[in-house]
Amino acid sequence: MNLKHAQLTAAAAKGLLTAEQAEQLWQFLSDQSLDTPGFNFTHILYYLGGMIAIGAMSLFMTLGWESFGGWGIFFIALAYAGAGLKLADYFLHRKQLLIPAGIVAVFVVVLTPLAVYGLQQGLGWWAEGHAYRDYHVFIDWRWLMMELATLAVGAVLLWRYRLPFLVMPVAVTLWYMSMDLAPFLFDAEVGWEARKLVSLWFGLLMVLLAFWVDIRARFEKDFAFWLYLFGVLAFWGGLSLMNSDSELGRFMYLCINVALIVMGAVLSRRVFAVFGGLGIASYLGYLAYRVFSDSLLFPFVLTVIGLAIIYLGILWQRHEAKLSAGLRASLPGALRELIEQRH
Repeated sequence: MNLKHAQLTAAAAKGLLTAEQAEQLWQFLSDQSLDTPGFNFTHILYYLGGMIAIGAMSLFMTLGWESFGGWGIFFIALAYAGAGLKLADYFLHRKQLLIPAGIVAVFVVVLTPLAVYGLQQGLGWWAEGHAYRDYHVFIDWRWLMMELATLAVGAVLLWRYRLPFLVMPVAVTLWYMSMDLAPFLFDAEVGWEARKLVSLWFGLLMVLLAFWVDIRARFEKDFAFWLYLFGVLAFWGGLSLMNSDSELGRFMYLCINVALIVMGAVLSRRVFAVFGGLGIASYLGYLAYRVFSDSLLFPFVLTVIGLAIIYLGILWQRHEAKLSAGLRASLPGALRELIEQRH
């Protein structure tokens, strides 16, 4: 629930608290939200600047950098990383600016594959015709050394700074690794069907890892967000791209997406609901354009189903407190505490 200043003013007008208390409470909440990412102009500037700097050293790396040679790239990346660590320490310990500190620390993690690539080039481990920018474009098992180094640096900086945004490059790297590991798992030239399967199972494992992190850090900052995001993306992407020749298989796909929405509601994680909703829309589109393309009743049936779901929402709202209390009472203590913290 997002509390607004006008709501506190209205509460003061009704005598629920004094005007002075309302202002003090608003100031306290405003100070608390400074380090919580939000859609305000200051945070937009933080993340825009951070994404430009991070993108410059990753997605938007130009071929011109190859002219520095392997050792040149390696030492430039080290110099950038050293400056980034100094800046992260300054933001965090001197200025108590958690969001800028996290962004700069992520910048250091993103430099890791560039540094490893430069080192490998300098040692002559890469053949001619390969460029660093391909790391973010092509799937290749030879990127694994860069990915493992990135995970190691990300883990060290996450341990050192305890900033949730540092989980983002770790999650992205795990996603990359899931695709690059496919040749090892299948010991052959890997086709798209195998990659879909790897994406599905790796995404599921990442979601389980995110859930474990969520449980462990339920009283701390949100360290699980990025793991959930890329885990669900990998799982849902692999699942949705799979071809099924049976109506039962497609119906199971619908059920899985419904389960994602339920999980999103229980864990208060929108990423589950977003992808679950996309999956349900995809299944309904299949029914409309393939199975019931000539049916007159199909739109009416869908309308009735939609209205029934809305009515179900009304019933839930009326009895939410009682039903929620009963459901949570049957859950393990750690999971119950997690749900209460996130809602």
